[in-house]
This record gives sequence, structure tokens and C-alpha cells, in this order.
Amino acid sequence: MKKQPRGSKSTTDWEARFHCNREPEVKVLEKAFAGIPAAARMLVVTPPLVDAAVAEIPFGAVVEAGVLRRALAASHEADHTCPVTTGIALRVVAERAYLRMQEGADSVTPFWRAIDPDSELAGKLACGREFILRMRSAESAELRNAADSR
Repeated sequence: MKKQPRGSKSTTDWEARFHCNREPEVKVLEKAFAGIPAAARMLVVTPPLVDAAVAEIPFGAVVEAGVLRRALAASHEADHTCPVTTGIALRVVAERAYLRMQEGADSVTPFWRAIDPDSELAGKLACGREFILRMRSAESAELRNAADSR
């Protein structure tokens, strides 16, 4: 397994987790799950699917997890999106993007636009809550500066 840079919170190979050998699928629930009723059509996401959705969030915008899940469900003709797999996929997307930033990548998926800095997930990330807050603040400041220069 590939080691992460010093200071990372784990040695998980986020790149390998991102490139899982699964496809998104819609399942009909036999019983209620995570607040989703039985017989509902639930989308089970993959990291690449979540990555693509997060990449579409405009600069300076913030999308709550529930809004993201509803949009994903709608785009796959499902009633709901699994909150468990969405949370896992969001973590994979965020950790992978953060590692790529540390490696000097020119462009990464802007995960800070989709993860609440006060969430449990944010507390688990190698980048920490403060990074998410800094990135959101930097984007807001850049938008304000652009508006002021018009």
C-alpha cells in the first residue's frame, strides 16, 4: 500500500480507493435504511461519480450534503442517494484531492465546497477543518475583490 506524506492521518491509498471496480447502481430497498423508506429507489454512489458532481460546484459556492445527494438521485432516476456511500465517497474524493494538492497538482476537485467544516467528516480529513474554512474564505474574498474591481 502506498504511504501518504508525513503528517497524514492514515496510510490509506486514496487513489486506489478512488478507482474502485464498481459502478453506481440504483437499488430498491427491501427495508428502511438510514431514514430512507422501504421500496424506495436508492442510488449507491462511487467516488468518481461524487467527484464529477463536486467538480461542477461553481467557484465560491457551497453545496450541503443533502442537496448533493438529491441532485445525484435525480440524475439517476432514484428517489434517494445512500448517505453512507456518499459520505465514504466524499472522504475518498477529499483525501485524494488534498494529496494531489500537496504533490503540486494544478487543478483538483474543490471538495471544500461540499464538506461542512463543522461535520464529523471534516474532522476526519487529513487537511482538517481549518483548511476547508481557509479555502472557502479565499474563494469568497476573490469573488468580493472581483466584484469590487468592476
